[in-house]
Amino acid sequence: MTLITSAIGQGLLWALLGLGLYLSFRILNITDMTVEGTFPLGAAVAVTLIVHRVNPLLASLAATGAGMLAGLVTGLLTTKGKIPSLLAGILTMTAAYSINLRIMGKSNTSLLGQTTLFSNGFLKSLPQYFDSVVLGFTVIVIVTVLVIFFLNTDYGQAFIATGDNPTMARSMGIRTDRMTIVGLMISNGMVGLGGALIAQSNGYADINMGIGTIVIALASIIIGEVAFGELTLGQRLVAVTLGSILYRLILLAVLQLGFSANDLNLLSAIVLALCMMIPQIDRILNIKKPILKGVATHD
Repeated sequence: MTLITSAIGQGLLWALLGLGLYLSFRILNITDMTVEGTFPLGAAVAVTLIVHRVNPLLASLAATGAGMLAGLVTGLLTTKGKIPSLLAGILTMTAAYSINLRIMGKSNTSLLGQTTLFSNGFLKSLPQYFDSVVLGFTVIVIVTVLVIFFLNTDYGQAFIATGDNPTMARSMGIRTDRMTIVGLMISNGMVGLGGALIAQSNGYADINMGIGTIVIALASIIIGEVAFGELTLGQRLVAVTLGSILYRLILLAVLQLGFSANDLNLLSAIVLALCMMIPQIDRILNIKKPILKGVATHD
């Protein structure tokens, strides 16, 4: 039960990455590699500030701001520099590696003995691993509600239109370049916040902690879509969080079979690949038809 609680808590914290990537990957139709640099950037900023006795809440907000700056750079390279979005993300991600080293001054920094968001008296009084569940749930609910509210505003609808059909959006007077930049800033801000929270949960920040994060974020999105099918936009955002939790539970089950934790990124890639192939497998084997026939009511 303790391992399951831990997996749920980690799933809620990592869901921020899934939500952030959903905005760029699914709504803007941009493959944003910036997240692999933004995630450790948020962790580096938060941990460095906490070590220097800054309030952990302010440190987490600063990490969000740092992530938004990284998104701004990618957005400007894409829209003003006319660099393909994939390459622009890679450039920003590469630059972030050196910036993270500058911020921390070394490859990793520990939070041992430091006050973090998890040092709250109420959270410390909870059973083991329930602190990450409570904090993760609180943050993800607030962020999801804010994102849904944003997407239902006129500005948010213009943002959606930009990703859906940029040519049509421009003909309607929408400044698509600005929408792309704002979208990437919001997306990477959420990823930076996720990095800050996970660093505080783990108790350290490491220069290489961003490796493979885009796979984890994509897994949250894909598993949520495969598991819950056709949904409204608001429901899809919730499905991303549930997909993140399911992904963590799947990894836990796989590790319990005896696989090494060193193979985590390999296992993540395999799980994601299988989930993405489910529609094709279903098309070949026609799995849904006999299942639906079996549960159909007969008068």
